[in-house]
Amino acid sequence: MTQPLLSVTELGISTVQDPRTLVNRVSFEIMAGEAVGVVGESGSGKTLTALSILGLLPRGVAVANGSINFEGNDLTNTSLENMQKIRGSEISMVYQDPMTALNPVMKLGRQLLEVIEAHEKLDASSVARVEVALRDVGIPQVERAMESYPHEFSGGMRQRVMIAMALLLSPKLLVADEPTTALDVTIQQQILALVSEERRKRGMSMLWITHDLGVVANLVDRLIVMYAGNIVEAGTVEEIFNNPQHPYTHGLLSSLPSRSDKSRKRLTSIPGVPQKPWLVGNTCAFAPRCFKASEICTSASPKLVGTLEKSVSCFHPMGGN
Repeated sequence: MTQPLLSVTELGISTVQDPRTLVNRVSFEIMAGEAVGVVGESGSGKTLTALSILGLLPRGVAVANGSINFEGNDLTNTSLENMQKIRGSEISMVYQDPMTALNPVMKLGRQLLEVIEAHEKLDASSVARVEVALRDVGIPQVERAMESYPHEFSGGMRQRVMIAMALLLSPKLLVADEPTTALDVTIQQQILALVSEERRKRGMSMLWITHDLGVVANLVDRLIVMYAGNIVEAGTVEEIFNNPQHPYTHGLLSSLPSRSDKSRKRLTSIPGVPQKPWLVGNTCAFAPRCFKASEICTSASPKLVGTLEKSVSCFHPMGGN
C-alpha cells in the first residue's frame, strides 16, 4: 500500500500556560496528489491544525501530544533548521489575508525572490523564474508587477501573488487557509479555478481550510469536519454531501442555499453557539445544540469510527437510532 505524504496522528494542541485543550486527538492522512478539505466554524481548531504542520503555531500555543509525519520526518520533533528547509520548498501555505501576509513596504518582485533565496543562491535565472510564476497565476504585465507594492494591487491580485509565492518552488503539499474569504464571489471563483488547475498540472497535494462547505465541493477529494477541536466526521466529498452522518454536518449542509430554490426561503440555522474545546470534558461537544442528543451524549465522549471513505463520531448518527 502506498504510504501517505502526510500523516497526522492523535494530534493535541493546547495553551502552554494554564493548559487548555484547543485541538484534541486529531488524526488524518493526505496521499500524494490528493486534496483534502477541513471545514468547521470559527474556533473549531482547523487553522491551528494547519499551522502546526508548518511549525507556525502562535506564541503561547504548542503541540501537546501526537505526531505529524511528512515523508518520514516527524515535524513535531524536527529541528528548526530542518523545518525551515521544508517550509516553502516541500510544504507551502497560502494565508487568509494577503494584505497582512505580504510586506507592505517591499516590492512584490523582491518578496518572491526572497522565497528562492531562503533555499538556494540567487542567480541569473531567478528573476525569470519569478516572472514565470506570476504569469502562471494570471498576473498581467509581470515586469511592472515586480516593481509594484502590495497596496497597488486589488485583493484578488494580491491573492494571486500569494499563490505564485507558495507555488514558486513546486511544493509537494499546499496548505490554503481560507484564501478566498475576503474576496467577492466572482474573484473567489477565479481563485478556486486557478488553484484547482495548478494542483492538477503539478500533481500536488492540498489541504484546504474553510468554513464554507460550498467552496470545497468541487475542489477536494475528501472532507474532514471539525467541531470544538475534534473531528466529528470524515469521508469522500460524495459521501459527506449525499449521506452526512453527524448532526453537525447535516446542519452545515442544510444551511447552504439551494440553486433550485426559486422562493428564496429562509435558510436553516444551527441553534446555540459552539462550545469551547477546553470545556467539553467527557461529553459530546455538540450535544447542547443537537436535536438527537440523549443522556449518553452528556456523559460520554463518542469515538471516531469507520473507514477512510467514511467515519463519524456520534452516538446517534443520521439514519440511525
